[in-house]
Amino acid sequence: MQTERITLSISQLNAEVGQLLSQGFPALWVEGEISNFIRASSGHLYFSLKDASAQVRCAMFKGRASTLKLAPKNGLKVLVRGKVGLYEPRGEYQFIIEHMEDTGVGVLQRQFEELKRQLHAQGLFSSEHKQPLPAFPRCIGVITSPTGAAIRDILNVLKRRCPQIPVMIYPVLVQGEGSKEQIVNAIRQADREQRCDVLILTRGGGSIEDLWSFNEEVVAHAIHACSLPIISGVGHEIDFTIADFVADLRAPTPSAAAELVSPDMAALQTHTQRLFSQLQRNQQRRLQLAGEHLRRLRQRLENQRPTNRLQQKAQRLDELEMRLQAAIQRYFGRRHDKLQIQAGKLHALSPLAVLERGYGITRMAESGQVVRNTNTLRLGETVITQIKDGRFESIVTSVR
Repeated sequence: MQTERITLSISQLNAEVGQLLSQGFPALWVEGEISNFIRASSGHLYFSLKDASAQVRCAMFKGRASTLKLAPKNGLKVLVRGKVGLYEPRGEYQFIIEHMEDTGVGVLQRQFEELKRQLHAQGLFSSEHKQPLPAFPRCIGVITSPTGAAIRDILNVLKRRCPQIPVMIYPVLVQGEGSKEQIVNAIRQADREQRCDVLILTRGGGSIEDLWSFNEEVVAHAIHACSLPIISGVGHEIDFTIADFVADLRAPTPSAAAELVSPDMAALQTHTQRLFSQLQRNQQRRLQLAGEHLRRLRQRLENQRPTNRLQQKAQRLDELEMRLQAAIQRYFGRRHDKLQIQAGKLHALSPLAVLERGYGITRMAESGQVVRNTNTLRLGETVITQIKDGRFESIVTSVR
């Protein structure tokens, strides 16, 4: 039985092979020496990596090449990470590089990661040991090179933000032989003297080798043992050191460290003025309310004064007295009127009223008995007759 013949073009063949290569190999780390280095005008890098007996073509495209921290050149031994691929137009397989570092840098990076894991396990990175930075430090200590750009940046920031705060500089080497010992001694000296409230441990940017003094274990332990709060401002934003993890606070740059550790006096002055204005307004309002309350209390006190109360009581007494007098007058007026009526009635019935009409009342002189009929009279007896305006005596001479 004749099988169907499958014919591929060269392009199809290379495409199939390229796909097999890219799928068959994961991302790999490869170490070798750069040769035949070319930087194209497009920004892509083309070169070979070789060892003692073989070489492979490599390509690093612009996007990845722009992130390199080293300058690739012929003869440089590098450690690269990438994938196997195929350059289809020529049918040549190549290594597409995504990351590159100096071989020595790779060793240091592994040492860095190992020490980081070790110190983390020991608790040197724990947040429990982190100290807060003082809000208003009385003195700021700076551990750095006295001739580097970092100290100039820090002093410029501090001069702008808080020129009245003194700065103590602990000069040290920040890279090379003896630098780690000087850094440790400076930290211990500052801790022993206690002349500063806070320390800035800093230097400018550089390669991992330049920054390695701040990755030393002895420096990490010195930072951890220091009783003063330490802010680490080593390198640039993308640089991380062991000191950053152990310090109480990490700043992305030396200038940022100076800003984090220092109060902005101009902003504080503005804020203070705003608070002072607000305080004045609040005090004026409180004084106004207190004044109104005081006036009310004074009025109440004035109303409650004994003199006023006595005056009120005296006035009330006068009013009651006048009301009593008026009531008495009305009472006796009514009584008088009633008495007049009764007196009129009584007068109408009184013998005196009869006298006023021209009549008289005769009484026995001795007994005073009213002579009501002639039977009581005796001849020669004396009688007294009462008339309207007086009385007179008579002797009975006859009785008829």
